Amino acid sequence: MSENSRNLVLIGMPGSGKSTVGVLLAKALAMGFIDTDLLIQADQGRTLQAIADEEGYERFRHIEEAVLSRLEVSGQVISTGGSAVYSDRAMNHLKQNGVVVFLDVPLATVQARIGDYSLRGISKRPDQSLEDLFRERHQLYARYADITIKGDAGSQGDICKAVRSAFADYNVR
Repeated sequence: MSENSRNLVLIGMPGSGKSTVGVLLAKALAMGFIDTDLLIQADQGRTLQAIADEEGYERFRHIEEAVLSRLEVSGQVISTGGSAVYSDRAMNHLKQNGVVVFLDVPLATVQARIGDYSLRGISKRPDQSLEDLFRERHQLYARYADITIKGDAGSQGDICKAVRSAFADYNVR
C-alpha cells in the first residue's frame, strides 16, 4: 500500500499521454491505476464511441459526470477522459482527495498522436472542430489544474519524472 493516500488525477486532451504516463506513474509511485474511460465503458457496457454515437455528446458528459462523482478511492493515479473538465461537480469531487495534474500538449501534438479523431470517442459537438475543442478545453484544464506539466517535453519517462517531482513538491506544501 502506498504511503500516499492522495490521488494523482491526470487531465488533458486525448493524446496528451494521460493513460500511458499514468501507468508509469502508478508503477513508480506504488499506487493503483484507474482509467475513467474504462470505468465508463464498464458502467455502460459499451464503448465510449458507441455511447457518443447512440446518445450524443451531452448524454455522454452526463454519464461521465455520474461515474466520476461516485468514484471513492485513495492512493490512485486516475487518468480522466478529456471531457471530465466539463463537469464542475466531478472535478471538485476528484480534487477533494486529489492533486490534479494537467498534461499540456500543443494542438499539433494532439493531432499527430490521435490521427482520425472520429474513431476516438471524443465528446464534442457535431459541428465543433478539433481546433475549437482544443481552445475550449485548454481553459478548463488550466482552471482545474494544481500542477501543469508540458506533456511533450521529452520521453514518457521524462514526463513521468516531471510529474513525480511536482507531485512530491505539492504534497509537502
